Amino acid sequence: MTDDVARRSVLMAGPAVALGGALTGAAQAADGLQLSAPQLERAMRFHVLIGPAQELGQVDGVRKRIIPITGGTVDGPRLQGRILPGGADWQSIRADGTADIFARYSIEAKDGTIISVTNPGYRHGPASVLGRIAAGEDVDPAIYYFRTTPRFEVAQDSPHGWLGRTVFLCTAARYRDHVRLDIFAVA
Repeated sequence: MTDDVARRSVLMAGPAVALGGALTGAAQAADGLQLSAPQLERAMRFHVLIGPAQELGQVDGVRKRIIPITGGTVDGPRLQGRILPGGADWQSIRADGTADIFARYSIEAKDGTIISVTNPGYRHGPASVLGRIAAGEDVDPAIYYFRTTPRFEVAQDSPHGWLGRTVFLCTAARYRDHVRLDIFAVA
């Protein structure tokens, strides 16, 4: 029986060993190829109007709140339109002050196309800076971190179908009554 178990182990390991050898050969062949670093192209700027935070309190040890999205504008070389009221930013504020952000809202493009946006990200910085932001002060966005990765859902056959097949990065700033998002397409 011991021989039978040992034989099965060898038989099962055979394909993995063979595949591992093939992968090693492929990795060696690809060693000389250089992948290019992604380039960023400014696609649009959002000016997102927000309402007062709705505090949920501590949920599973994390402070939770919802920030209503009440409207706004979209301007840029690749998209223009307006942000529709009715979305929100669901935030989990960690003990270290990091805001784990998940926003969901809709845009109406200038041509009438409706586009859905989901936008997860993080905002963090020194406690004194975060306190100033919470107090409604305008704070230089260079002294805290606020980055998101927006995703767009849109009809593929619309003029804006490119949004649903492109990766985006965003740098953001939080103000008393709005959030500014500069969104870059990753080329």
